[in-house]
Amino acid sequence: MAALRVMLVDDAPLVREGIARLLRDDGVDVVAQRADAIGILPVVEQDRPDVVILDVRMPPTHTTEGLQAAVEIKEQHPDVGVLVLSQYVETHHAVDLLIRARRGVGYLLKERITAHADLVAAITRVADGGTVIDPEVVRNVLETPRQSDPLDRLTEREREVLALVAEGHSNASIAELLVTSGRTIETHTNRIFAKLDLEVTSTTHRRVLAVLAHLRAGVTSAS
Repeated sequence: MAALRVMLVDDAPLVREGIARLLRDDGVDVVAQRADAIGILPVVEQDRPDVVILDVRMPPTHTTEGLQAAVEIKEQHPDVGVLVLSQYVETHHAVDLLIRARRGVGYLLKERITAHADLVAAITRVADGGTVIDPEVVRNVLETPRQSDPLDRLTEREREVLALVAEGHSNASIAELLVTSGRTIETHTNRIFAKLDLEVTSTTHRRVLAVLAHLRAGVTSAS
C-alpha cells in the first residue's frame, strides 16, 4: 500500500516541522510544507497530496485564511482531503466548511491531539473520504443559544448520542464508548433523527452531514 501523501500549511515553523517529523516516523510522505495558504491551489495541483493539513489563522490577516483555503481546495480538488488543525474553535466557519466540503474533511484542535497515532488515524479517515470533527467543536455548536431550539426535543442521553454522531462515530463505536448495546444505540439514533426531521441512514458520513446541516441551520437562526 502506497504511503499517504500530505501537505502541511502552518505559519509556525517549529509546529510545522514537528508535525512533519511525527508523520514521517509513521510512514506518511510529507510532500510539501508552506508557511501560508496564498496561491495554494497550483501547489496542490502540482504535488497531488492525499490530504492537506492547514492551520486556521495564517498570514496575511491571521483570521480564517486556513478555512478559506480549505474551502477552495475542496471546490477545485474534491478528491483531496482537508484537515484543519487549529488552536481555536471557529464554530460558524467550521460547520460551513464541513457542510460545503461534503466528504474528506476534518477539524481538530491541536492541544487535544495527545498521540501522533490519533493524528495519523484522522488523516487516514479524511483521505478515505470520511469526516473527523473535534468534540469541542461539536460541543460549541450544541451550546450555541437559539431562539427556537429543536434540540430541546431530545433527552439528555439522546443529546449525548447526537454529539458522538456529529463527531463521526458509527453506532457500533458509540455503543462501545457508552458501554451499551448496538441495538440500544440504533433505537436512540432513530428517535433522534425522527425528532429532528432528519433522514435515517446507516452511512456514517451521511449521518454526520445531516446532523451538521441541522446544526448549521440552528447556528444561522441564532446569529
